[in-house]
Amino acid sequence: MKKQFELDEIKELSTALNNLDATLTNILLQRGINTFDAAKSFFRPSLEEIHDPFLMKDMDKAVNRLQSAIENQEKILVYGDYDVDGTTSVALVYSYLKNY
Repeated sequence: MKKQFELDEIKELSTALNNLDATLTNILLQRGINTFDAAKSFFRPSLEEIHDPFLMKDMDKAVNRLQSAIENQEKILVYGDYDVDGTTSVALVYSYLKNY
């Protein structure tokens, strides 16, 4: 069963986060983020805290293929889901690749 956070706990963290909206503060608390430093780490992680993408299967092959396509001026299809994170990811990758 999910813990219902007390209003005092929400208000305290919200204040520490420059009066962040109570709903967003509650979401952070539900994720176990209950201090300013934990929120900072969540929103702005250091490079050491970010997951290593090369731990994903065949990432090295994907990187090599993209490098080859860029060097040979091949067209690259960027495809993603139609949900918010999918379209955002496609836009980000497209914007990056457009420079090559």
